[in-house]
Amino acid sequence: MKILHTSDWHLGQNFYNKSRKNEHQQFLDWLLQQVVEQSIDAIIVAGDIFDTSTPPSYAREMYNKFVVDCSKLNCQLVLLGGNHDSVSVLKETQQLLKYMGTDVIPNTNDDYPTQVLPLKGKSGEVEALVCAIPFIRPRDVLTSQAGVSGVERQKQLGDAIKQHYANVYQAAVSKRENYENASEIPIVATGHLTAMGVQQSDSVRDIYVGNLDGFAADGFPPADYIALGHIHRPQIVAKQDHIRYCGSPIPLSFDELKSTKQVCIVEFEQGKRAISQLNVPTFQPLAEIKGDLESIETQLNQYIGLDGDQSVWLSIEVQTQDYLSDLQERISRLTQELNVEVLQLRRAREKRNQTLNQESAETLSELSPMDVFEKRIALEEFESESEKARLERMTVTFRQVMTEVNDGESE
Repeated sequence: MKILHTSDWHLGQNFYNKSRKNEHQQFLDWLLQQVVEQSIDAIIVAGDIFDTSTPPSYAREMYNKFVVDCSKLNCQLVLLGGNHDSVSVLKETQQLLKYMGTDVIPNTNDDYPTQVLPLKGKSGEVEALVCAIPFIRPRDVLTSQAGVSGVERQKQLGDAIKQHYANVYQAAVSKRENYENASEIPIVATGHLTAMGVQQSDSVRDIYVGNLDGFAADGFPPADYIALGHIHRPQIVAKQDHIRYCGSPIPLSFDELKSTKQVCIVEFEQGKRAISQLNVPTFQPLAEIKGDLESIETQLNQYIGLDGDQSVWLSIEVQTQDYLSDLQERISRLTQELNVEVLQLRRAREKRNQTLNQESAETLSELSPMDVFEKRIALEEFESESEKARLERMTVTFRQVMTEVNDGESE
């Protein structure tokens, strides 16, 4: 039995006003190719199939076509809902996709046996069981209680998730006893959450804000493999080789360029487990450039004469001692003859923090509300036309609010 573990596709993502459609389509085509070349029996997608709860129509089309293509290859699919996924959207086609060998688990419930899925090998016999646990929303496992502190609720949620895993795992153990080759059938568990001690990236959004900082690894059941999603960097959890995040297949933020994109393959044969990784090809070149203007110009020289259908998407962080009002124009001049697109342009964070510290000696009594607003806005970058328009709208709105407040005080 060979299982491919992937997660965090985020189909439909808008990346600095750029569509990832072509990248995602190339990844899905590559994934189908791996099913054939690696002789994969089943694919587990551990959450965040879509980027938003209202994915664009092309993203849904890609999703449905992938299910059909997998069915043609006789590859089982287990699709789990993540914190970005809409339960109702995944339920729309859940019953239909079941007929094509695809199990969609939008959310969890307390009917534990229904969350245990059999996976069949090439022999047609059941060769693995999956504790198919998606993103667990607090309301799915906790009842609201008045007077409970934040710390208490955090502990309650952690305990409830641990108990849910234990209950589903026990249901899998009970179901396994019904098979003649029970001792040879591994149990795989899934999850979409933040495990303690993992390295996150800028594109990962907290999913248990105010409730759960991280789930302790000892809360997972003793499954033979635990396929996790939500964290976009591939990594092993708590030094336990069988508990893994495979990471997202494409970089969802520029800081994810520091890690190679992968999918995991776990193979079970005669009671033995082997885990390997496949590096995902780069479908869209991205790069980060940091330094002062002179250094940035030097680094940009590597793109001189660079041909190709795809331009390189750049994030540029400028370190400068002075505030440059024409920064965007300067960078534009440096890149206008190059096959690159600057998607993110910002000033170095330490410079922004230094500016904040220099002004921290001022007291609120010395500043008007408009002064505070303008000083806070000055710490942000509004380089593109859309960002400048947003700044103007915010400024107008704030002035209107202050006018209404002042008018009310004078009455």
